[in-house]
Amino acid sequence: MSFMRHKQDYDYFDSFCQVGKLASDSAEYLHRAITSFQVEKINTYVEEMHKLEHAADERRHELNKQLAREFMPPIEREDISTLSQELDNVVDTVEDIIRKIYMFNIDEMRSEALEFAQLIMDTCAVFYKLLQEFADFKKSKKIQQYIIEINTLENKGDKLHTDSIRRLFTDTVSPHALLAWTVIFDAMENALDACENTADIIDSTITKNT
Repeated sequence: MSFMRHKQDYDYFDSFCQVGKLASDSAEYLHRAITSFQVEKINTYVEEMHKLEHAADERRHELNKQLAREFMPPIEREDISTLSQELDNVVDTVEDIIRKIYMFNIDEMRSEALEFAQLIMDTCAVFYKLLQEFADFKKSKKIQQYIIEINTLENKGDKLHTDSIRRLFTDTVSPHALLAWTVIFDAMENALDACENTADIIDSTITKNT
């Protein structure tokens, strides 16, 4: 039995895993929206992404309600609460990218945005695999591999962010485009950072419980 799973009550691990799946689904939707971007569909993109974010919020609220009445949680309350918040933050940061595209009325994608969308989707896919392994961390031989892979992908994101911002300042772009894409690229990097931060929290929680 996993350390995250109460004998007869709430399954904290399953809740974490559900949000991980929503993060992966959000990243896949972002990738589809950006790679086949149609400006006339921007409202649909925003609405569909918000549905995924709202579902993640519901999972977090449900977990927090359970934690508030839990007499003896399987691990420290602080660890459960922190992980729940950071998992939700991953979905929030992915949604924020679509909101920024909408806010700045973007009508055409830059090539760097396509690269970022692929990187975010790949990272969230690994992140979901990590959460699927988390319940059996004492036996799993893949958890550390996934954590390292997420760190590696985030490092690629750092370089892509640097190169993307530099290209904005070396290309001839309008002041509006310069501002808009700087903010959007920052948001894209934030999504990768959120995955890495949460993976680091999982790593720390594992260390405390072994």
